[in-house]
Amino acid sequence: MVRPIIIAPSILASDFARLGEEVRAIEAAGADWVHVDVMDGHFVPNITIGPDVVKALRPHSSLPFDVHLMVAPVDPWLEAYREAGADILTVHPESGPHLHRTLGRIRQLGAKAGVVLNPGTPLAVLEDVIGLVDLVLLMSVNPGFGGQSFIDATLGKIERARALLDAAGSKAHLQVDGGVTAANAGACVAAGADALVAGTAVFRGGSSAYAANIQALKAA
Repeated sequence: MVRPIIIAPSILASDFARLGEEVRAIEAAGADWVHVDVMDGHFVPNITIGPDVVKALRPHSSLPFDVHLMVAPVDPWLEAYREAGADILTVHPESGPHLHRTLGRIRQLGAKAGVVLNPGTPLAVLEDVIGLVDLVLLMSVNPGFGGQSFIDATLGKIERARALLDAAGSKAHLQVDGGVTAANAGACVAAGADALVAGTAVFRGGSSAYAANIQALKAA
């Protein structure tokens, strides 16, 4: 089955002094989701966006808010980000003791549930929770900072993840995040990804360039 490619610009790469305007601009430019990187300075070495910022941004876009929670412990924050306007909540297996429970709670809150696998996290952690997963996010960099280079070995992991999802009959999206550009987007899609997170590749050049940048990713 050929799926349309979802482009989810990461606002981590946007102008934080103009976040509302930036979110409106990427929607107008053809983005499909808004990717929100939440970092706590503990699970990853950076601090970014709290639920109040997500709540403030929510009126600026009708696009799904794809919230990647790089926080530990993650469970106490699920309700706050859902209430702030998150449509998708994506968590790391390492961010809490009971991944199955966490995914179930996300669904109870009415959001779509995602699992994030770091470069060193094996695909095997998905096997017993795959029925609760609406999104699998493969990190193609080690999380914590934007602007890193794509880890080429991720392409093989994308292929294996796609095979795992297909074998399970899962309709979950397979997303890639980290160093995604027009130069490697095509390889990610060919390997089986159907959702691409891109920061610098979308936001470079200012708002007048966003539409062309997004189109370049979709056409790659």
